[in-house]
Amino acid sequence: MNEKLKSKESDYLFDAILSLKNREECYSFFEDLCTVAEIKAMAQRLVVAKMLDDKHTYTDISLKTGASAATISRVAKCLNYGAEGYTVVLKRLGEVNG
Repeated sequence: MNEKLKSKESDYLFDAILSLKNREECYSFFEDLCTVAEIKAMAQRLVVAKMLDDKHTYTDISLKTGASAATISRVAKCLNYGAEGYTVVLKRLGEVNG
């Protein structure tokens, strides 16, 4: 875990997210918390991570998601050298949607 990220405020935010019970509550909370652009950017990064995990090319990912090469590269770096957050989520989503 990145110690620069850890704070009482971050803990409070993550506890709030963990308290959400369903997709509708998530939509409501994130609509209040973030701009539409921020939500779309996060959603795009997750789709990019899934496509990278599925071995799609950068070109294919860019064409299908509209993500820039910089965004794809940053997500790839997180998948390969990050805190394994994407990996945990993609595995769990695969179990749910698999």
